[in-house]
Amino acid sequence: MNRQAQAVVLLLVGGAVLRTSLTDMYLRYVKQGLRPFLIAAGLLLVIAAVMTLWYEFRGSAKAAHDHGDHDGHGHGHRGPWVAWLLILPVFALLLVSPPALGSYAASRSGTALQQVSDFPPLPPGDPAKISVLDYASRAVFDEGRSIGDRKVRLTGFVVTGADGRSYLARMILTCCAADARPVKVALAGQVPTGLKSDSWIEVTGRYVPKSIKDEINGERIPYLDVAEYHEVAAPNEQYES
Repeated sequence: MNRQAQAVVLLLVGGAVLRTSLTDMYLRYVKQGLRPFLIAAGLLLVIAAVMTLWYEFRGSAKAAHDHGDHDGHGHGHRGPWVAWLLILPVFALLLVSPPALGSYAASRSGTALQQVSDFPPLPPGDPAKISVLDYASRAVFDEGRSIGDRKVRLTGFVVTGADGRSYLARMILTCCAADARPVKVALAGQVPTGLKSDSWIEVTGRYVPKSIKDEINGERIPYLDVAEYHEVAAPNEQYES
């Protein structure tokens, strides 16, 4: 692989990063706050590739003018052929649109919550619309005191446990999909029936002082007493953080 080919590969990689970061596709790989860094990285790769090609073609044209092509010199430095493997992730980004992690990953990982001590008031509205992570944290670490008797509305996907119990879950990110972990809420009351795993639903209910242990890591999973639910389309940002 000569220097021109290396620059073309670099251009393809940068273009693929830009295409991903300028659409909602990037949300399947990293958290929302990292978008500016992805765009900057893609631009830098494209600029570096364009500048490399410009210098290479200018140098080749000058060499041909000064010395001619008969002496066989002027070939670019060749790098290892293994560099062509960089094209594979480029094709993956351009041609394949993988789904966000869902029930398969959630059912094989224990629920993940980090200790929280400060719980601000719930947002206004009846019901209060909060995240699955927020509800689970308030239910486990605050014993529901910051929720009280208010109705809450959560959105997530359905996970069916090995015991047949239904959970509402969301995957949370620290940085990217590689460190995604599930947060689960067990459902009581008007439990959704007839829904397949990975179905996205919006549930409205109240806190109940009841929880179970996750069968995978033994962590507490709080319950939500469901009053009503309905199916919804999967959101663009399927991860929480």
